[in-house]
Amino acid sequence: MNAPHKNQSRSGTRYTLASLALSALVAAVIAACSSQAAPGEGAGMPPPPEVSVATVLSKPVKQWDDFTGRVSAIETVELRPRVSGYVERVAYQEGQEVHKGDLLFVIDQRRYRAELARAQADLERARSEARLARSQDVRAQTLLEAKAISREEFDTRKAATAQGDAGVRAAEAAVASAQLDLQFTQVRSPINGRAGRAMVTEGNLAQADSTLLTTLVSQDPMYVYFESDEQSFLRYQELARKGERVNNKNPVRVGLASEQGYPHEGVVDFIDNQVDPATGTIRARAVLPNPDRVFTPGLFARVQLEGSAEFKAMLIDDKAVLTDQDRKYVYVLGPKNTAVRKDIVLGRMIGGLRVVEKGLAANDKVIVHGVQKVFFPGMPVAPKQIAMGDPAPNPQVAMK
Repeated sequence: MNAPHKNQSRSGTRYTLASLALSALVAAVIAACSSQAAPGEGAGMPPPPEVSVATVLSKPVKQWDDFTGRVSAIETVELRPRVSGYVERVAYQEGQEVHKGDLLFVIDQRRYRAELARAQADLERARSEARLARSQDVRAQTLLEAKAISREEFDTRKAATAQGDAGVRAAEAAVASAQLDLQFTQVRSPINGRAGRAMVTEGNLAQADSTLLTTLVSQDPMYVYFESDEQSFLRYQELARKGERVNNKNPVRVGLASEQGYPHEGVVDFIDNQVDPATGTIRARAVLPNPDRVFTPGLFARVQLEGSAEFKAMLIDDKAVLTDQDRKYVYVLGPKNTAVRKDIVLGRMIGGLRVVEKGLAANDKVIVHGVQKVFFPGMPVAPKQIAMGDPAPNPQVAMK
């Protein structure tokens, strides 16, 4: 009977020790959790995101409208011979710039020299015959007064003098024509410009007025043709009627495909006399200096035409603009460094900044970089002031 009593005593002792150990472990866990939670009562709220803000830029600007165009030479010549013959020499280097009067091609001159010599001989014969006719006419006048010849013979000698003079003039014309033909065997440049490749080389037959020898294009100045839509054209006309263009000039700025911005300046010197009803556009032409030979006929060109008189505009960085369905809005810095939403109406891009037509005040500070971190209106932010259009002050602010 004593043995069972001892076993029960040992089991109770083990149960009591296990309960005490479990209680101690739970207490330690609770204490640890309490010690970690106490200093973190505010740790559930993240710090305000860093953003850059810029005051709305207000300044006088001019609106420039964008178009696309093509560069064209003012003078373009398809050079063809005026006389037929075999090409004897190509007297220029293909692709080089030439001046008006420079020799480009020589056509075989032998036949034309012979024609000139024959015409000159005919002229000498005609002059000799004319001198004889004049001397006979003078003698006939004396004989008529002495009644030694008839009136009919006198009239015949008078007519022979007139025929001799006419023969001289015809022979002189033939000589002049032969001289021109001989001169035309030397094909010269009619303009200052750049010559293209020789389409006909030595030994080939060139037909008068038909065979293309080469092409020439002028270099300075150059034309840029572009087309404007009806709305812009009507607006330009209204500005001209109001006298809001300086001396009614239409300044343009032009940039090529490889260039940044619009480094070249010119003016519109021609507007077509009708709108194309098929496209609803009207063609215009700008003239620009080309002293450095930057422009080559056929190049694509970006064209900006002054679209309005000078006006005062509010400008912001396009990076600050957000979209909510069909509405545009920005966040501005509000009281206690909070983000305040403002719906805006946008205009055109001018000088890399966006015109704001409605919705902002001149002293508003717009959140530009880091605006993607603003999740709702009234959210606190940590602003850093920059100038409108400047890049983000550091990568963290620029991160989305």
